[in-house]
Amino acid sequence: MPKIVISDSSTLILFDKIDEFSLLQKVYGELITTPEVAEEFGENLPNWIKIRSVSDKKYQKFLETQVDTGEASAIALAVEFDDVLLLLDDLKARKLANQLNFKITGTLGVIHKAKQMSIIEKVTPLIDKLLNTDFRIADNIIKEILKLNNE
Repeated sequence: MPKIVISDSSTLILFDKIDEFSLLQKVYGELITTPEVAEEFGENLPNWIKIRSVSDKKYQKFLETQVDTGEASAIALAVEFDDVLLLLDDLKARKLANQLNFKITGTLGVIHKAKQMSIIEKVTPLIDKLLNTDFRIADNIIKEILKLNNE
């Protein structure tokens, strides 16, 4: 498992919306995020989520020409560490992070990992909760995650 896990706001918001915020801590222990992401999240973050500012603001501004501020700050912060996992759901941000050779996962990946770690019994109830939010996900991806988890 990567030493550092950096989250964008979408993952935090979605786990909060489905009342499964603690799942992030159960899977990763500690997360890091940026002040920009914390502001986008809009709620107080628990003490297991550390807030770090990006050192290279010019690089962050450059990334902001391609993705939103929160995503840009998360990716720019990831550059400052070795062995990082980025939690991103936005397709554009995921593509950019892939081009920069970062390990990435998103909300569904966290749920899958929780099942692999036996933290949850089934992924279906959480996916059902996600589908009742404004989270957009293609049917084929849902089918794939269900298949991966023998559900």
